[in-house]
Amino acid sequence: MFQAQSHWALFRQLVFQHLIPSKGGPEYLPSGTRRRGLLRTFTLQEHVNEMGKRSSARSKKQFSSTHETPENFQLHAMPGSWDPVEAHRDQSFIRHVKPRSDGQQQLMDAIEASPLTLALGPAGTGKTYLAIAAAVKALDDGQIDRIVLSRPAIEAGETLGYLPGTMEEKMSPYLRPLYDALGERMGGKRLRQYMADGTIEIAPIAYMRGRTLNNAFVVIDEAQNCTYGQIKMLLTRLGWHSTMVITGDPDQTDLLPGVSGLADIAERLNTLNDIEIVKLTHSDVVRHPLVACMLAVL
Repeated sequence: MFQAQSHWALFRQLVFQHLIPSKGGPEYLPSGTRRRGLLRTFTLQEHVNEMGKRSSARSKKQFSSTHETPENFQLHAMPGSWDPVEAHRDQSFIRHVKPRSDGQQQLMDAIEASPLTLALGPAGTGKTYLAIAAAVKALDDGQIDRIVLSRPAIEAGETLGYLPGTMEEKMSPYLRPLYDALGERMGGKRLRQYMADGTIEIAPIAYMRGRTLNNAFVVIDEAQNCTYGQIKMLLTRLGWHSTMVITGDPDQTDLLPGVSGLADIAERLNTLNDIEIVKLTHSDVVRHPLVACMLAVL
């Protein structure tokens, strides 16, 4: 009996020496401690430490494979400049735009035949989109060298205050409808490239005085928010081998009554032969059918 106990004690001593990484082996254990529970504790701790080392090594490997230097790692988006075409995805589209009403056909023919066209009509009739489509087509065909976009910086019934950033960043919220149409016609990649090299230019109305726009396609959008003097100044910017399209809805101005000059300008220019005045109606609305019904009663 005593000999069996001695062999069992020797076996336990060998097991603890090989499995428990302590300084003094089994003698280092405090008295009264259950060796079996301590053995499980040490084994679990070693397992957790080993898993932590593997996870850390795996994370470092993935980080080094996807990033050249830690300085390039960015956890959150940097606030500041806003790219108006950041969310655009390049997608296939119909190269040639087809009119969906008689008024749209008249507008497309007028833009192609005349150097100056005024497109007047309610919302949803495709005035801006058809003008942008004609500008992109002229650029692709090599008829012009650049596209100039301009729009009055007028809020729709509320004041946003001063906007931070450069001139392009200040004008980006107001020109968003033009960017959307350009992105659909040429894709986000080409749009960003043309904006970077100046092929597509943002021209605030406040800085248009004194300029002569040659070899350009000029789109003046939301002209109902321009005064008579502003529209007169914009019309006289037209240069050689250029096309200008002015769009707007005289019944939807955000200016005070009697301040908008679009209707007066259109009436005065209607007597000239080389200027096209296209007036779209509710039957030319291509948005949701309810839009035309609402515009008829509002």
